[in-house]
Order: sequence, then C-alpha cells, then structure tokens
Amino acid sequence: MTKWEYATAPLISHALQQILNQWGEDGWELVCVVNDVAYFKRPLAS
Repeated sequence: MTKWEYATAPLISHALQQILNQWGEDGWELVCVVNDVAYFKRPLAS
C-alpha cells in the first residue's frame, strides 16, 4: 500500500508557473488549488 506525504504552498500569480514547475521537479503532484493555495502529494520515501 502506498503511503503519501502532503504539502501546501501559497500561489503568487506573477510566479505561478515557476512555483508549480519547481514543486513538480521535486516529485510533488498537484492535487488541487483552493483560494490561491496549492495542495500537493507524493509517495512517502521508504
């Protein structure tokens, strides 16, 4: 069974693409965005 870790990050409109690309490069998957806050998940390292 996969275990997950989660993170949140505020989104700044003038740097949105850079923020999302950096999180993606670090292995995080964007789950959703609510009120300018991004929610990410990635498999927990074993």
